[in-house]
Amino acid sequence: MPERPDHVYAERAAQFAASRDFYAARWGRVANLRLLAFVVALAVAATGWWRDAPWLLWLGAAGGVVFLALVVYHRYLGDRRQRYTILHDLNADGLLRLKRDWGSLPLRRPPPAATPDATAFDLDLLGQASLQHLLCTPQTHVGQAMLQGWLLRPAPPATIRTRQEAVSELAEAIDLRDEIALLCRLAAEGQAAYERFTAWAVSPPSLLDRPAIRALTIGSPTLLVLAVVAQAAGLTPWPIWLAFLALNITLTLAFGAHTLEPLAQLYDRHDLLDAYGRLLRLAADAPVSAPELRRLQGELVAGELRADTQIRRLSAIATFAEYSRSILYPLLQFGLLWSFQVIALAEGWRRVAGPRLGPWLSVVGELEALAALGALRHDHPAWAFPTIVEGGQPQIVARGLGHPLLPPDQCVANDVQIGPPGSFLLITGSNMSGKSTFLRAVGMNVVLAQAGGPVCAAELRLSSMILATSMRVQDSLAQGVSYFMAELRRLREIVNAAEAARDAGGPTICYLLDEILHGTNSAERQIAARRVIRHLVSLQAIGAVSTHDLTLADDGLIASSARLGHFREQIVEEEGGVTMRFDYTLRPGLAATTNALRLMEIVGLPVGDDGYDMG
Repeated sequence: MPERPDHVYAERAAQFAASRDFYAARWGRVANLRLLAFVVALAVAATGWWRDAPWLLWLGAAGGVVFLALVVYHRYLGDRRQRYTILHDLNADGLLRLKRDWGSLPLRRPPPAATPDATAFDLDLLGQASLQHLLCTPQTHVGQAMLQGWLLRPAPPATIRTRQEAVSELAEAIDLRDEIALLCRLAAEGQAAYERFTAWAVSPPSLLDRPAIRALTIGSPTLLVLAVVAQAAGLTPWPIWLAFLALNITLTLAFGAHTLEPLAQLYDRHDLLDAYGRLLRLAADAPVSAPELRRLQGELVAGELRADTQIRRLSAIATFAEYSRSILYPLLQFGLLWSFQVIALAEGWRRVAGPRLGPWLSVVGELEALAALGALRHDHPAWAFPTIVEGGQPQIVARGLGHPLLPPDQCVANDVQIGPPGSFLLITGSNMSGKSTFLRAVGMNVVLAQAGGPVCAAELRLSSMILATSMRVQDSLAQGVSYFMAELRRLREIVNAAEAARDAGGPTICYLLDEILHGTNSAERQIAARRVIRHLVSLQAIGAVSTHDLTLADDGLIASSARLGHFREQIVEEEGGVTMRFDYTLRPGLAATTNALRLMEIVGLPVGDDGYDMG
């Protein structure tokens, strides 16, 4: 029997915490030893100099070597401490996901590229305590943006099936998922100028890449070095090298400004590029079998270019660029035209690998998104992979469907069928009984299904569809839009989408309408709601509508196309007074009770027969 996910996370978090503490303690001790070695080596060397004792100078030099070795070892210990700190945090986050502890669970999301649509808002797809928050493992901006795109845009059936295979494989590979997340977090620490850097990789060649200028920047330093060697060897009595030094200075003054922007793209990139290089090597060499994962690996080793090799090469160039900020820079620049040589190396890299940088980083994003869905599958092994049906009548058929954002021990599962065209699900029930939560559960699981992930259901079969919702309509004082007008506009968008889908031959529109048109008086609401629903049914859209208006089912045309379901409450007389309990179970038929007055009574509002004068 597979081990429970919470036990797995707790055990791994404890192991990584122990390793973290071990390396942290050793790191602290070596920091003290490093300081001691430096002080002792300096004191011994100074004493040897003062007493003219060469053996003490040699001893001081040996102490300096020990100090440098301790510096290297200290950095190694720091890297190990950081590694196990991150791995501990990743597994601690796993426990938070299982508990749905939204306040403690980090919310990572990319910089906003566009305003999310109404459906994303209605279904809690993005933001705090959302589906995006539950799938919070991507660390890089590209991974977060990729996952967000998958949640907002349904994938074709063939893509969904290939993602499911990859997700299923990654669900079992927790070590691989943790290693991907670890390296992505290290890479994410340098993401501030990500877009600027990737734009530089594909920008046109700089002025310094012109053949004539390149010949000068190579030839002049070469001749300078040869002239210095020739004079030192006594081959010439004249300081010919001064002419080439003057030429180097002139070239620096004339073209040095053109090196500033390219160098700025390379400064402080070594650690970032090193992390990406290790990540791409891991992705390219991981022992995977799912076709989608193999396809991604093929993107990283296409032709003669290996992504990790090229990124490590760029990392080395970035290291060379750092010398242009060192104390030795004037010597390097005027003697070797150092910045020009670095730019030449960078230009050579851009010609070969620059156009591939975007696709390589896109692979990282896809891998992170697949790993996020894999973590969801690992966390909820009872959740099913949906079946995407092609052909036949569009519909949603689910067994044991629940709300993905609820803690598993609080989630109530229900069977549901929406469709085929010509029908809709009409849900009635009292306040707080679960109608809105049920609609969001349906919508969220459709989103997960069409992203390629598992769903909170024992079984789910659905056709390709586009969700259209009206649940959290908001008025706008700034725009002079009332609640009712805002709701009408949203319904108009849904009807337009259904008409466009009918005219184009698909995909099917699935509408989810919560308390339709309750922003106006009851008489007009009933008439308008009936007309909207009839029209959507006639357009061959499928959907579900929740309402308090039990008379909707009295309309002949509505009744003939409606499948009825309801939620109910239980009134309990207790010692402290009247309480209301809900089991959130969907039952067939029309609701037989209402609870508005009971709720008023529970919260202490007057409910006498003579009414309540608010004035």
